[in-house]
Amino acid sequence: MALHGLTSQQAHTLLQQHGENCLPKPPKLSFFRLFVSQFKSAFIYVLLVAFVACLLLSQFINAIFIFAVLLLNALIGTVQEYSAQQAADSLSKMVPQLSRVIRDGHPITLDSTQLVPGDWVLLSNGDRIGADIRLESVNQFKVDESALTGESLPIAKTDQAFAGTLVTHGRAEGIVIATGEHTQIGQIAEMVHHGSDTKPPLMQRIERFTLIIALATLLIIALIFGLTLIRGADLSQIFLLGVALAVSAIPEGLPAAITVALAIGMKRMSKANVIVRKLVAVESLGSCTYIASDKTGTLTVNEMTIGHIWLLNGDKYHVAGTGLSPDGLVHKHGHGVPVSSAQAPELYQLGLTGILANEAHLAFDQDAVHADGDGVDLAFLTLGYKLNLPMDATALPPQEQLFAYESENQFSASINQIDKQQVVSVKGAVEKLLPMCVLNEEQKAQIHQETHWMAQHGYRVLALASGSLNHPDCPFQHLTFLGLVAMSDPLREDAIAAVGLCQKAKIKVAMITGDHPITALALSQQLKLVGEHDDVVTGDQLSQAQQQGVAEFDKLVAAHRVFARVQPKQKMEITQSLIRQGEFVAMTGDGVNDAPALKHAHVGIAMGLKGTDVARESAELVLTDDNFSSIVKGIIEGRIVYNNIRKVIYLLISTGAAELLLFILSVLFALPIPLFPLQILWLNLVTNGVQDVALAFEPGEGHEIEQPPRKPSEPIFDRLMLERVLMSALWMGMVAFGLFALALNMGATEEAARNLTLMLMVLFENVHALNSRSERNSLLAMPWLSNPLLLLGIVIAQSIHIGASYIPGLNSTLGISPISLTHWLMLLATALTLFVVDELHKRHWRQQHVTESTADRQQE
Repeated sequence: MALHGLTSQQAHTLLQQHGENCLPKPPKLSFFRLFVSQFKSAFIYVLLVAFVACLLLSQFINAIFIFAVLLLNALIGTVQEYSAQQAADSLSKMVPQLSRVIRDGHPITLDSTQLVPGDWVLLSNGDRIGADIRLESVNQFKVDESALTGESLPIAKTDQAFAGTLVTHGRAEGIVIATGEHTQIGQIAEMVHHGSDTKPPLMQRIERFTLIIALATLLIIALIFGLTLIRGADLSQIFLLGVALAVSAIPEGLPAAITVALAIGMKRMSKANVIVRKLVAVESLGSCTYIASDKTGTLTVNEMTIGHIWLLNGDKYHVAGTGLSPDGLVHKHGHGVPVSSAQAPELYQLGLTGILANEAHLAFDQDAVHADGDGVDLAFLTLGYKLNLPMDATALPPQEQLFAYESENQFSASINQIDKQQVVSVKGAVEKLLPMCVLNEEQKAQIHQETHWMAQHGYRVLALASGSLNHPDCPFQHLTFLGLVAMSDPLREDAIAAVGLCQKAKIKVAMITGDHPITALALSQQLKLVGEHDDVVTGDQLSQAQQQGVAEFDKLVAAHRVFARVQPKQKMEITQSLIRQGEFVAMTGDGVNDAPALKHAHVGIAMGLKGTDVARESAELVLTDDNFSSIVKGIIEGRIVYNNIRKVIYLLISTGAAELLLFILSVLFALPIPLFPLQILWLNLVTNGVQDVALAFEPGEGHEIEQPPRKPSEPIFDRLMLERVLMSALWMGMVAFGLFALALNMGATEEAARNLTLMLMVLFENVHALNSRSERNSLLAMPWLSNPLLLLGIVIAQSIHIGASYIPGLNSTLGISPISLTHWLMLLATALTLFVVDELHKRHWRQQHVTESTADRQQE
């Protein structure tokens, strides 16, 4: 490959001149627009109606307070969403679009924003083109231009390629002629920015849940309204009471709190090397029941090294050294003396073939290594250095045509001019090359035997062949089989432990690879994915099962965990089969051929280091380290997010239900109104206004990986949630009513009784926020300082309420007065009974859960 391109200094000068290669970005919502958007809620409309009604009824104190509550709620929501927006912007920069260019005579990969006019760009299958490019050379080059033209079919390109389009086939090289807003797509970027955002499924589900709660609440409020009206209460007071009850019972702050929980999960996942492209995927990953993982680079380190060579004449060689280091000698099997390619013509031919049918670049500059390309190609270049082959582009035979590696072909090839003859060089899968070569049955048997031995020992096996080009229309026939190479790609150190954690969490893990079945089986046994007597399903077996019908195909997929020699389309078909069988599937991939499977999976996970642009754009999550253990960490964080969402829901629904019960009991027993509307608004503002958001910051409880995956059909309001809400709401509502009734019976004024009841409800909700930290674990067993924000919120809530009782004007408006320390301690002791009730329920649930788990294990 002839190297072109700019120097680093030239590129820097041009970047200063033209600016970064960025499209015009859609305007982000300003702080003011976010503030205005907080009022676009049916629940806020209720408060606005109440505000107007107060003005009309000349209840200016109530109107001012309601307006203040509206402003404060809107301000809190604005700060939350603005912070989440800033976090999403910063995280999105961690997954840049990449381009391969020539700089200073070497191929490098850089952020596409750094492209400048004049850059020499290398394009290959799966790349998202980063700028408008004038093509200088093409090889079977096709591009998907649907982003520009709407035409879904790829088209061959020979003259120019445009930014934003996708390479679907072949290779090309060219010069950047336009960047940023000067590109074709940059000129229409403003039109692209207009469009409505679709709400993610989780948020839709939450909103439906909130609507159901709202309707149920309104029915109860209507009942209270009617009973109070029959009793002859003042109509204006009844109206304001109904509005206050609605606002207290309906969890209007739930969507904002959930957004915060997801944003926090997104930040935590980024620390675990998982970048979230779609916010709702944070929770989705925690729900997965099945992980279908690629092998190379995810379960293995993706550092291919050739360790053994077998020639057709029977000679065997051992290659020392690992990675990209040229250090390492080649020994003939059974001999301690190193050999060079000059001493073994067949070895020379095999090494040269691996170099010619190659797209990678490897060079050594003093202590620096310049490496670019596929790991297999780099391994053959490393072998070339070890064999002292001619490695400089000028010393190699001139290339006339390159057949780039495509996953559906499973081989790469090159046609070069050698000694005035056109010579074909091919490397690839053994079963693909055998039909290309002239071999007798005995030779085929030897090849199969050696392939089996290498694969059985965990090596990836590739075959090489070459020959004269006798038929230009059919170049891959009548070739000479040269030999086999055994390549090793060791498992990541933490892969075995990560797979074990998944199995502990009852998450099924499967390996899907294009490698030889025996190699795949050997590695999967090391990972403990399968046992000694399990077998591997090949792509051919999948095709045969599919011909017999969907049921047979699903049966085959369900019964196996290792799939080898799988075609790109079959990866998607495996995904669809698993979904049909009720699995919640997370799929990993790195190439353009993986994009359909990533799209069809519930959660698509792309590789950030080795993955193509199209794979990253098709996925919801991107691994910045291509490491399977990062998926496991992401699953844990996803489960923490979902658990925190449940905690927020529990807190808001149960406290609202307790307030409703307090009023229902007061109406039924013909007692005065236990709390005025302003007092209810104050209660929600002082307590839940901070505590629900603080719960979203809860760290993991430590048992998330041990929990079985949540069924996709499982409702948020399950049996455990229902039990806890009923128990806590009944206790808070009944005890608060009992205090109110007792105070009145003992001769206290209505104002004094309300004052005590309001303080008790504040304390109840403070204690309840602590109880909400865990659904199952005892609060006494949890680290108290693991969520300092929640503790701070409780202290602030108490301080504000107590302080308000001493502030002239505010205390009279709220109808509250200072409470003696003795009374406060008595109320605190009463509120702490909720802690005892909750702990007893948790203990009962844990015992019941242990009994059910034991029964399930016995049945298994």
